[in-house]
Amino acid sequence: MNKKTIRDIDVHGQRVLVRVDFNVPLKDGAVTDDTRIRAALPTLNYLLEHGAALILCSHLGRPKKKVVPELRMDPVARRLAELLGRPVKKLDDCVGSEVEAAARAAKPGDVIMLENTRFHAEEEANDLEFARQLSALAEVYVNDAFGTAHRAHASTEGVTHYLPSVAGFLMEKELEFLGRATENPEHPYVAILGGAKISDKIGVIENLLKKCDRLLVGGGMANTFFKGMGFEVGDSLVEEEAVPTAKSLLDNAAGRIVLPVDVVIADAFDNNANTRVVAPNDVPAGWRILDVGPKTVSTFESVLSGAKTVIWNGPLGVFEMPNFAKGTLAVAQLLARLDAVTVIGGGDSAAAVEQAGLADKMTHVSTGGGASLEFLEGKVLPGVAALADK
Repeated sequence: MNKKTIRDIDVHGQRVLVRVDFNVPLKDGAVTDDTRIRAALPTLNYLLEHGAALILCSHLGRPKKKVVPELRMDPVARRLAELLGRPVKKLDDCVGSEVEAAARAAKPGDVIMLENTRFHAEEEANDLEFARQLSALAEVYVNDAFGTAHRAHASTEGVTHYLPSVAGFLMEKELEFLGRATENPEHPYVAILGGAKISDKIGVIENLLKKCDRLLVGGGMANTFFKGMGFEVGDSLVEEEAVPTAKSLLDNAAGRIVLPVDVVIADAFDNNANTRVVAPNDVPAGWRILDVGPKTVSTFESVLSGAKTVIWNGPLGVFEMPNFAKGTLAVAQLLARLDAVTVIGGGDSAAAVEQAGLADKMTHVSTGGGASLEFLEGKVLPGVAALADK
């Protein structure tokens, strides 16, 4: 990685504005999954140990540019205080004279949590005056929020115009492992793609096919490929406008795209629906494909058995329903047994390995779904590009 990190700067006695990704699920005013908060702890602890005062900013949910009481950062600040073992002072805004006064009074070892940045329309507009107000709170900027690095927002890109800007450890780790999987992978290199839609992954598929040896496809996006092969797939989700693209990808991939050989179908989109396992060209009218079948898992296992690099993004079935999560969980178990670099590209695939209790068996589980996809597509991430080069 050619970006400077917190190791490359002296933060002693400095106020450090840290962009974290604390967009975590809440229920009844409490954090229900603190994975993203824990992921930031190495960076935060390093900065504190090296004599910095921390001013943390993050978005939470989609407040649509206005104050939404349920999306305030207070529960996040409480959980962070427990994890850090020190007080976290939560402010009621992220800019303004009161916020500036609190930031200027911060001493080494203090931790301040700003209010949800997306309560301000200027955040997503990357308004430079708003970015200047954020940057006035600190003397150094650290971006440790890979999950939002694909967005050019005031707190991810705008502030870098005003402050020395470096990467945190989580950002460094994400770029290192995703970079290794895309730029210099050890072969055999196998990519696995799932999820509902092919349309938002066409660029990813095209970029991966330049580099990987095999591409395993599951999830709803496989149905669009089946349609491109002339199969009737009943009431399955299909992106009709993407069928010609799917057919073209298959024609040009020279057999390197591996599709499911059997599928689990249901007579309704319901966890308790009637189910059958059939070949993908044998789906009756009124039924729909909701998971990959056992023969497909075996086929995928044989392709993966000798792999040295595997990258996975997207579930292979309707993962939210237990009866249609079996294929996804089976593949998570396959990867856990491999002697390979295994990189899980955020989102639902990250949730799957967490749910299976296998996250610690993977080389790296990304915290950024959309950012991971854009990175795999070969796009420049604004929040990364804006950081200082080594």
